[in-house]
Amino acid sequence: MGEKPKLIDKLESALPREGRTLLRAVLTCAGHYDLRLFLVGGPVRDLLLERPPLDIDIAVEGDAVMLAHAVAREAGAKVAKSTEFGTAAIHFEGFVLDLATARAETYPRPGALPRVRPATIDADLLRRDFTCNAVALELNGPSPGKTRDPIGGVQDIRAGQVRVLHDRSFQDDATRLIRAVRYETRLRFRLEESTYDLLRRDLSYLDTISGTRIRRELTRTLEEADPSRAFARLRKLGVLAAIHPDLHFSDQQAEALHRWRAGSGPVNTAWTLLAWETPDAAVPDLIRRFALPRKAADAVEAVPAARKLEKRLARPLKPSALDELLSALPPDTVAALAHATSAEPVRTVAQRYLATRNIRPALRGDDLVALGVPQGPDVGDVLRRLRVAKLDGEVKTRADEQRLVKQYLAR
Repeated sequence: MGEKPKLIDKLESALPREGRTLLRAVLTCAGHYDLRLFLVGGPVRDLLLERPPLDIDIAVEGDAVMLAHAVAREAGAKVAKSTEFGTAAIHFEGFVLDLATARAETYPRPGALPRVRPATIDADLLRRDFTCNAVALELNGPSPGKTRDPIGGVQDIRAGQVRVLHDRSFQDDATRLIRAVRYETRLRFRLEESTYDLLRRDLSYLDTISGTRIRRELTRTLEEADPSRAFARLRKLGVLAAIHPDLHFSDQQAEALHRWRAGSGPVNTAWTLLAWETPDAAVPDLIRRFALPRKAADAVEAVPAARKLEKRLARPLKPSALDELLSALPPDTVAALAHATSAEPVRTVAQRYLATRNIRPALRGDDLVALGVPQGPDVGDVLRRLRVAKLDGEVKTRADEQRLVKQYLAR
């Protein structure tokens, strides 16, 4: 059978012990219910490319949610989620396996969520976004190890190209415009010529996609190993401008995003970096377009104020003066400033602020009252004075703080 049986061997060898145990439980339970199982999409593509699969997605010709609960009972696993699309995720000792009922889809209008119905595996593959993801590997039944490839996905994988299945693909779901670039850059593929033309033709269909769905796709892109490369490509193809006309991605932003990814920072900092060169007046509209949650929105909203501080931060400042300037900004915005600035002194002081912003005096309010500070506003005043002294190195120990309080009382 050539290479085909080896794919299942490659799959099993790529899985951790928990994954192999869970896969066997799925296969056993599927046999009880006479259900056909197929490894689908990205995992098959990655096995063919000799890459470890990032996810394990299994299509079921039958009721995937029912099977997931049966597996959970059999293996002592947990069904974490199930959806109206007939999908379920099984968690077992830290390993996650996704099951989905094989289905066909129709789109009532561009950008709408699809209407689904149970179908065969071949029909399921024909609903996929790109041919490289429209390949399945039979896991049980009469031909385990056989690949199902109804539209030439294996050939496209070998050719290293991203190709849509039909010429209305981007119109049906314009989030595929973003995914096409994500696969292209992750796999080091290229957009197939007609797919490139369709992408350029259908950029306007991004207007049919809600901010929440756009944000999710871009978040997945930020999670890539090299998001800077993907966003540079999105800019070059016009995807970013189609999402929002004031969404830029300069070379400096690319370097900043690369620094952010290398440090594994919070995603809210990345959203702030994406907005860093947006004109001040357009920032609120960009927040609305991405439907950013509150914390991310606060970080992006502070971008204009952060940019205005760069010159002041380039001058020598006491740590307490630095704290006073930057404490008005969300920490995610300060982190973005540290990544985005081209001035090394500004990057240094922003990083120093983030490292020291939680420093507090050893003494607390009750301690001050015990030392003789009158209850009321004086306590807050003294705590603030102590913190300034600690930031600036005037006090280092609890005894130093007590001496400073006594001096305050003596005055």
